[in-house]
Amino acid sequence: MRLYITETRIVWEIRKSEKIDTYRERKMEVDRVQAIASLSKNVDTMPSEFIRSEDEQPAITTLHGVVLEVPVIDLSHSDEEKLVKLIADAAQNWGLFQVVNHGIPDEAISKLIEVGTKFFELPKEEKEVIAKTPESGIEGYGTILQTEIDGKRGWVDHLFHKIWPPPVINHKYWPKNPPSYREANEEYAKKLREVSDNLFKYLSLGVGLEGHEMKEAVGGDDLIYLLKINYYPPCPRPDLALGVVAHTDMSTLTILVPNEVQGLQVYRDGYWYNVKYVPNALIVHIGDQIEILSNGKYKAVLHRTTVNKEKTRMSWPVFLEPPPEHEVGPISKLVNEENPSKYKTKKYKDYVYCKLNKLPQ
Repeated sequence: MRLYITETRIVWEIRKSEKIDTYRERKMEVDRVQAIASLSKNVDTMPSEFIRSEDEQPAITTLHGVVLEVPVIDLSHSDEEKLVKLIADAAQNWGLFQVVNHGIPDEAISKLIEVGTKFFELPKEEKEVIAKTPESGIEGYGTILQTEIDGKRGWVDHLFHKIWPPPVINHKYWPKNPPSYREANEEYAKKLREVSDNLFKYLSLGVGLEGHEMKEAVGGDDLIYLLKINYYPPCPRPDLALGVVAHTDMSTLTILVPNEVQGLQVYRDGYWYNVKYVPNALIVHIGDQIEILSNGKYKAVLHRTTVNKEKTRMSWPVFLEPPPEHEVGPISKLVNEENPSKYKTKKYKDYVYCKLNKLPQ
């Protein structure tokens, strides 16, 4: 069986001797990975734009047999000084950590996962109602996020929308089905803000600042909470594909809820490692803006996602982003003659534009 790709259609053909008989043609747009996956269930191949180069292919580049146990931090710890040290060390040496006893009820997380999963189970036509448009910016249902070298694509569909603060929320991009979607997301956003405020405080104290300074430096109460749901359907060749390519997050922090299917990998000491999930934990990524604010003391984590042959993987990252017009640069207290500024100060929207279009910062 061979897979032929045209601009907008997938055509499956079987070669019988010297004759090619058309087995099946489905008039399906190729832009949604979920649709491509449904056509790929019983084959061992996929469109070439999903096949990564050998220096990216998970089968070749993953250190197999080893699961990375990143720092796990209990936020209910009564000793704040110790908690600050644990978080600062993780942010400096790993760029990634998991937090437990974070204060978000299991039920709130379960409902977030439930309604997001139900949205992606809806018919394609219903999901397309909130598809991205040129006017919508990043918000909405879609597939392609950024420029990729050689036209390669990730094995993932997604949904973006803002969940905080109220002035930036546009419910046009929130699913109407399932009916409980809005309530579940609003409840999660409410609880998540408490967690993020504490994380900003500990990170601020960890570099010798006052507890409020780091959050204020990225917009304070105007900080934008951007939710993304990643949907990685079963992939016929997970050894060759990636869900999301290697990257650091543009945000300040990313706070992520995964489903039960492994997929997050972190680059460390020259290898790609699978990250061991801790039940009921939130995964916290240090993003580019925190690295910039700290003048390089904290490190944004280089990570990527793999996919599964049999199971659907999903994740719910929330990117904590400065307002578009807000300028971000190293905090002045962290810059001196011995430690000069390592990063430019620029508007966040300009930083995003350069990164998504692979332009120098």
